[in-house]
Amino acid sequence: MFIKRFVLALAIATVPAAACSASDQRFFGYLNALNEYPGPVTSAGTGFALVTFSPTAVTMRVQVTFSGLTAGTTASHIHCCVTSTPTAGVATTLPSFTGFPLGVTSGTYDHTFDMTMASSYSPAFVTAQGTVSAALAALLAGMTNSTAYFNIHTSTYPAGEIRANMQVDTVFAGDFEQAAG
Repeated sequence: MFIKRFVLALAIATVPAAACSASDQRFFGYLNALNEYPGPVTSAGTGFALVTFSPTAVTMRVQVTFSGLTAGTTASHIHCCVTSTPTAGVATTLPSFTGFPLGVTSGTYDHTFDMTMASSYSPAFVTAQGTVSAALAALLAGMTNSTAYFNIHTSTYPAGEIRANMQVDTVFAGDFEQAAG
């Protein structure tokens, strides 16, 4: 099972790399129960999330693979921006990413959002930031500063079963084609 998840995570991390432009910003995180707050969360669930921002197209591509959850998924989204407590409000669509597989204990997801649209964010996040462009800037800053996290919620753990603290993907930062060449 571990090998299957590793291969799927590797495929997500590498297949789209050729499609990335030099200006794309990539972030990743490993989903697990140990990252959840408040705990304890008893789950063998794991996953991998890759988020790619394209400043040229002003889009955000979200790719996720997950398995081993204790119950069916009820929601998924990115929270931003953590300050003095290890939690933050939801920054992206509510209650879940558009088309995210719900009611399942394992799955994959790949969707690209138009980040110029208010519908790509939580209404409260846009209101708190003032404008959609400010919401995008805040989300990018949160992802860059590791103050954003990806969360998958289930019926067993409505506050979140597995979580990934997102971080900058330094492997593909900059000009990927030149580095791979």
